[in-house]
Parts: sequence; C-alpha cells; structure tokens
Amino acid sequence: MNALLEKLGALFSSIRGAGVVLLPLLLVGVFLAGWWIGRPATKPPSTSAQSDSGSIWTCSMHPSVRQPGPGLCPICEMDLIAVSAEGAGGLREIKLTADAVARLDVRVAPVRRQPAVARLEFLGRVAADETRVLTTTARMAGRLDRLFVDYTGTTVRKGYHIAEIYSPDLYVAQVTLRQAREDFAQNPSATRKAFYQAEREKLRLLGISPEQIDAMEQRNEPTDHVTLYAPQDGVVLKLHKREGDYVKTGEAIYSLADLSTVWVFLEAYEDDLPWLQYAQEVEFHADALPGRTLAGKIAFIDRIVDESRRIARIRVNVPNPDEALKPGMFVRGTVSSVLAGDRVLNPALAGKWISPMHPEIIKDGPGKCDRCGMDLVPAEELGYAAEAEGTEPPLLVPSSAVLRTGDRAVVYRRIVSKQDPVFEGREIVLGPRAGDHFVVESGVREGDLVVTRGAFKLDSELQVRARTAMMLDGQGIG
Repeated sequence: MNALLEKLGALFSSIRGAGVVLLPLLLVGVFLAGWWIGRPATKPPSTSAQSDSGSIWTCSMHPSVRQPGPGLCPICEMDLIAVSAEGAGGLREIKLTADAVARLDVRVAPVRRQPAVARLEFLGRVAADETRVLTTTARMAGRLDRLFVDYTGTTVRKGYHIAEIYSPDLYVAQVTLRQAREDFAQNPSATRKAFYQAEREKLRLLGISPEQIDAMEQRNEPTDHVTLYAPQDGVVLKLHKREGDYVKTGEAIYSLADLSTVWVFLEAYEDDLPWLQYAQEVEFHADALPGRTLAGKIAFIDRIVDESRRIARIRVNVPNPDEALKPGMFVRGTVSSVLAGDRVLNPALAGKWISPMHPEIIKDGPGKCDRCGMDLVPAEELGYAAEAEGTEPPLLVPSSAVLRTGDRAVVYRRIVSKQDPVFEGREIVLGPRAGDHFVVESGVREGDLVVTRGAFKLDSELQVRARTAMMLDGQGIG
C-alpha cells in the first residue's frame, strides 16, 4: 500500500507542470484506489436470502403487522423482525404447555344443544283501556246550562244524570211531535200514524230515551232542556266543556273510562323481542301495591322500534276488577320464556285456539271470539311451540366465553384432536341472550370445548406471537 502511495506521489510530481487539464483525471484515480482498498474481502449474503418461507416478518412495536419478507413497519417505520412459524399451526391457533394453561387459568366448557331459558324484566306504566273509553257527545246544538259532574277523576255509574242542555231544536221537535200525536188521535190513519212514529224516532235519534219521550208527551207544555245520562260505569278522564259553553251537534262533553280492565305498556329493548309472543303471560308488581303480584297477557307488540331509545312498546291486557291499578302508575313486569328453535315453548297452549284481538279468549277448538267475533287461530300461528319434540333446541354457549368487538363475536375452541393444549379462535354468529348463555347461530358445533375463562389472555398471547388476534378485525396490515 505504501509503495502504491509513493508511485502516486511521484506521478503527481511529474505531471504538476502539465497544468490543470490532468488534475481531474488524477482525482478520479485516487477515488478508485480508495474504493479498491476499502472493500471487504468477501461479499455479504444478499438480504433476499434472509427471507425464509418458514418465517413471518413482524414489527416489535406492532405485532399485528405481518409480511412475508423483510422491510419497514408501515405504522412506525421500524425494521421488521423475523419470527419463525415452524410448528405454529394456523394463524389463529395457539399452542401452550400444560404449565402455561395452568398459569393462564384457562377454563373450558362444552357447547350444548338445549332449550334456552330467559327471565326478562321490563319497566312500564298503567294506562286506560282505549276500547273501554266512551265519549259523551251533544246530540243537538245548544248550551250547557248544568254540569252535574264538573271535574275529572270522579266516578260515575251507568244511568247517572251528568249534564243538562238548553236546545231550541229540542223545543221545535217536541212541538212537532205533539201536533203529530193530536192529528193521529183525531184521524188514526196509516199515514198519520207513520208521521207520528217518525217524529218519535227523530227525538230518539237526538239521544232522548223512550221514557223521556213518553214524559214529554204527557206534559202540557214542551220543554227546551234535556238531561244527559252516563252511558256506562267509569271514571271521567277528560272534561271537554264547561258549564255555560255552547256546543254543536257531535261535540264531545265527557270522556269516560271503564277501569275494570286496564292496559300496561312495557318497554322492551330490541334484543328482547325474540323472547316475546302474543298472548304470553306477564307478571308485574306496582310500588303502590306492595306484596301483590298481578298478571296479564301480551295483546300487542309494537311493529316500530323507537329510533332514539331502541325500544318497542309491549301492551298487556290486565283485569282490574277492584280498580286498584290506576292510569299513570309505574310497574315492573317479568316474563319467563323458553325458546325452542325459533318458537317460544308453552305446553299449556297445546291444541289451543286464541283470539287475534283479545288474547284472554282461549278455547279448546276453532270458533269465534266472544268479544269481537273474529275467528280464533291456532296457537302455533302466533309463534308458539306446544312441545319440544320435533323442534331442534338451539345451541348455547356460555356468555363468559364470548369476546365481543362491535359487530363481531369470537370464542376460543380447544382442539381436542391434538395431544398438547391447542386453542383455535372462531368467529361466531350470536342469537338472543338467554341468562348466562348466548344462542349461537353458527361458528361452533355441539360438544365443542370453548374457553370460558382466560380467552382474552389467549387473544393477547396470539397477538404477541404475531398471529391473527381474533379481537382485531381482519388479518392485520401488510
């Protein structure tokens, strides 16, 4: 090397007088000599040779990144490192020693096929039965001279006098009736009899009872006032007019509610709806009636879910003979339901026929509803299964085995065909929740052993080993 430098020095001295033309050539020669001297004696192996088909390249900071060869992490730009995949099994499998299983406290339980049992609780409110609310209207135009019932909440009985109306139309109708009666008395022809009966019918259509019409005929002078009577027993829900108000024909005066039967509206979340069926029995309690258990039947399930609260209203018909339940009371309802296949199991309804409008009407065979006259329908048409036989029970997985990530649900299943403890991640499709279990639509089979304790630890370990963690949606980045 020293000899080479001496030769270069001599060459430089000899050409120093040649001028600046040869100077660039000299610099190039010096650079090439330095590169030749500094190069390694042997060529390093190509980086491409480091890529092994049996290795996975991952980031030490982001184990979800997996690539088939070396490079930079797309998240933090650190160099990827190789992780051997020899003996690793599937990307969603993790092999542990018996000691590791004990330290992680991993517990398993079998997936079973059996009827799903759920006990659902709801909050609700008592309301008047809308089918038992009657509105008393003015059958003729006039003025309310008297309101014998002048506040809401009061109880009335059928036939009670509740109001008195002054009406000139009534006076004219009575004069016409008296004249028709006198004409018929003087000449009892068929024509005059028909005219007389037509005048009586006109008063009846004005809401005047036959007894009141007879009393009007007996008076010497017609009257311009008529008394209104309560059409049913009930409670005054609303007073539409006040004493002294003028009313037109058909205008409402009172709203009366018969509270011998009431409605209870319960609020059910949308994931509770598969457990509920028409005519299903509901038990509930009211804070105002401590120690008392009341019951009714589901008569209606709302077809529309409230978009903001995600609930649907459930209407329950409840007998209330002592009127202990009052509109506006809060209640807590309970439904015990057994799901067999896609139907609610209720052996008590085997062979029964139910009214589609009034669920309390249940008969042993086909017929008509006693209240509305509609045809009864078989209980099976309303979503019931009378017997578990013939209906495949659903698959149930313990709720503690399920890892939920938004719309996804995963479990870890032990692969019993392998000697060492090996666990595999499975994505499953969940049905409704049944107490401490979930109904499973797909993803596991009956008899599979799923991890009920330690599943999250397994998922974390799988991610640390640069595998596909089930809690991560997809296969990662790379």
